Amino acid sequence: MKPLLRATALLSAIGLAGAVAACGANAKDASPTKAETKAGGTLYILSDSSKASYDPAKSQGLAITSLALVHRRLTSWNVREGQPATVVPDLATDTGRPSDNGRTWTYTLKDGLKFSDGSPITSADVRHGIERSFAPSFSGGLGYHKSLLAGGEDYRGPFEGKDLASIATPDARTIVFTLNRPYGDWPWIASNPAFSPVPKGKGAEANYGENPVASGPYVLSKYQQGVEARLTRNPYWSQDTVRAGLPNEIVFQLGQQTAVISKRLVEDNGDDKAAFGSSFVSPAQLAQIQGNASAKSRLVTSKTGAVAYLALNTQKGVLKDPKVRQAFQYAVDKASYQVATAGSAALAGDVATTLITPGISGRQQFDLYPAPPTGDPAKAKQLLADAGQPNGLDNLTLVVSTGNNFPEKAQAIQASLARAGIKVTIRTLDGEAYSAAVTGPTADYDLALSSWQPDFPSPSANLQPLFATSEIGNGGYNISRYSNPEVDRLITEAQSTVDPVEAGRKWVEIDKLISKDAPVVPLIYTRNSFLRGSKVANFFIADFPAYPNYLQVGIAQ
Repeated sequence: MKPLLRATALLSAIGLAGAVAACGANAKDASPTKAETKAGGTLYILSDSSKASYDPAKSQGLAITSLALVHRRLTSWNVREGQPATVVPDLATDTGRPSDNGRTWTYTLKDGLKFSDGSPITSADVRHGIERSFAPSFSGGLGYHKSLLAGGEDYRGPFEGKDLASIATPDARTIVFTLNRPYGDWPWIASNPAFSPVPKGKGAEANYGENPVASGPYVLSKYQQGVEARLTRNPYWSQDTVRAGLPNEIVFQLGQQTAVISKRLVEDNGDDKAAFGSSFVSPAQLAQIQGNASAKSRLVTSKTGAVAYLALNTQKGVLKDPKVRQAFQYAVDKASYQVATAGSAALAGDVATTLITPGISGRQQFDLYPAPPTGDPAKAKQLLADAGQPNGLDNLTLVVSTGNNFPEKAQAIQASLARAGIKVTIRTLDGEAYSAAVTGPTADYDLALSSWQPDFPSPSANLQPLFATSEIGNGGYNISRYSNPEVDRLITEAQSTVDPVEAGRKWVEIDKLISKDAPVVPLIYTRNSFLRGSKVANFFIADFPAYPNYLQVGIAQ
């Protein structure tokens, strides 16, 4: 499968904010309780982006953020503090009924579903929404389903007069998917944006995202690029178990400077009392907030987040040798990386030892390379000597993005590797150049700094995009260029396993096998912090993903 790079993955590669551990437990957040929260009021979301699109075919959005306020999907996510995320029904009556060993999945829509124009939502509308995502003019969204649906690789959307035969709609409430291979995580795929319904016969216009037909609790009633996106109530929304639908209106204020967002929320005046910021609070802003008791009490921090890692180009020079790569596991000073990231270990996130991120069901904690957080240079030197490199390594190139203090992080890596006899030259690139360098057909680098937050909470979304041979080059994010036929076989086997407990066991073994080959050095599990106004209620971050659940937020009345 060749998934498209999601926006948060690229954002993570360019830079991540840290968080304050002392303020990080959501239980300590002073947000008004649910008992104090009633339907009503206007919620303001302050965004540093100048654009907002509500076209599900073009979206890479999470199932708990802005798009899901307007569009429902076949399935969605149940995210709660202290619990792994689980897949739950949304438009459908269940999370899918597999047959043919997981090659076929059948869904039945709930009764009485309606669009915001009052027309019924049918299986044909869900099919049309999915088929739109195949049209070249509506590309850019998450594309896992495109390579899984039989015939999908040659399909170009419904506007050429053809339907995708692998999506059947035998009646108005039933939709059946035929895949080209068994795939146990299909219920998670059905929670992707493209599985939002679009009325059949609509959605051909390029600006559909500015005037979509809604199925969620809100409709996009006003959109002005760089100014605002205003959501108002959808009178035909059927109350669901995923969305609370509390505010009367939700206003995204677009094009705001991040420093100004933080300043407004810290001051907590007027409408900003009913606002929160959609972007991470930066390390510099976090340091300032520590001296403000009110703002500190309104800071909400994830327990964990993306896995930041150092990728080792396994197809180049001495790094082809796994013994050499294993030396890097001990050479890197992860504590200094934490400091370079956010000023301290508490601000940055915990040291990482596995490739599957915390908060995902089935993950197992282990450490194949036990060492102090500061590393073990002597052990690294010994492993290099055993690999025939007694004099260390010279002239390795480390590529990093210029954004969000990644050059400083690279300097920390450079210094720690030097203590183990590994000499590295840093090459900084802007965001687009960095992406082209690490995901292109050739790889003129030895090392690369990056991070990854999976698109959905399954080990498959952690491991397959980063380590499957199919993801090398051509836009894929296997930037270590790691290729192991046994890992590829086991990934396919685990993906084909419908039982989640059995699949989880297989993914843990794959995590360990890849870690033994050492194509990357996991550095830290990053933390994200967000700031809210004093009247914003039910504002929390679950174990996964490391973002607030927009669907539950309300205003204290």
